[in-house]
Amino acid sequence: MHTFKIKAMQAGIACAMAFAGIAVHAADKPLKSIGVTVGSLGNPYFVTVVKGAEARAKAINPNAKVTAVSADYDLNKQFTQIDNFISAHVDLILLNAADAKAIEPALKKAQAAGIPVIAVDVAAAGADATVQTNNVKAGELACDYLVKKLGGKGNVIIENGPQVSAVIDRVNGCKAVLAKNPGIKLLSSDQDGKGSREGGMSAMQGYLTRFPKLDGVFTINDPQAIGSDLAAKQLNRGNIVITSVDGAPDIETALQSNTLVQASASQDPWAMAQKAVEIGYGVMNGKKPADPMVLLDPQLVTRDNVKSYKGWSAH
Repeated sequence: MHTFKIKAMQAGIACAMAFAGIAVHAADKPLKSIGVTVGSLGNPYFVTVVKGAEARAKAINPNAKVTAVSADYDLNKQFTQIDNFISAHVDLILLNAADAKAIEPALKKAQAAGIPVIAVDVAAAGADATVQTNNVKAGELACDYLVKKLGGKGNVIIENGPQVSAVIDRVNGCKAVLAKNPGIKLLSSDQDGKGSREGGMSAMQGYLTRFPKLDGVFTINDPQAIGSDLAAKQLNRGNIVITSVDGAPDIETALQSNTLVQASASQDPWAMAQKAVEIGYGVMNGKKPADPMVLLDPQLVTRDNVKSYKGWSAH
């Protein structure tokens, strides 16, 4: 009777997982634990990544444990975190790499221990798969909107960030658009806004001091856009168009209030993490993805369409 009950419970869990859209097979290895290391847990984007991963893991196994840590864009710190995940015998690692190439030895070590590694948001050399936004397209969308808002003329800044693949791709996408518009003068593209509000504010203060005429700014993410807007307010500088990438909750507020922020190419960190766990669970059970590079399309959120934007919080 006791055995029958256990089998019935297992069948019930399998049915629930099937309804959740997850292929379940009796011989599959169970997903008991996941280690997640991201750029910064101070950024709401990465908090949403973790929540998405947790939701998907719990759909596969209600008792799955997700351990999330912040690398703070520090490569050595991330090496240690991956070592800790290996020691803890996690079943799967989701990695937001601090350095796409230099992190490879840590990946190899995890894989040698039988732990698949799925890169999330940015590429990582040697990862079993990568799930990220089409960041080149995100940069193109945001900067195309910026150029149109300026009527194809003006002095523009690209406020750069940590040199991970997502940021490099966004900047390249933006530069490609600006290069097609001879009326646009790119004044600077090498300052690192650190991916944070404080960093964006500091970089923008420097720009506004250096450049008496500044018409547009593309920041590599929303926290930097918010910080840049605050800097412009402090220095009483208006008539500047700011665009960015993320579609974060803060930017929804900014687009509906009196700020210089005009648009953001949105990402879906929840869907990204869900897909990463799904692929990772497959790799654990010998199912390699048909294409190891999964690109999710960004959508441009502007003052005109922000009210109909579902946003990260929809989940």
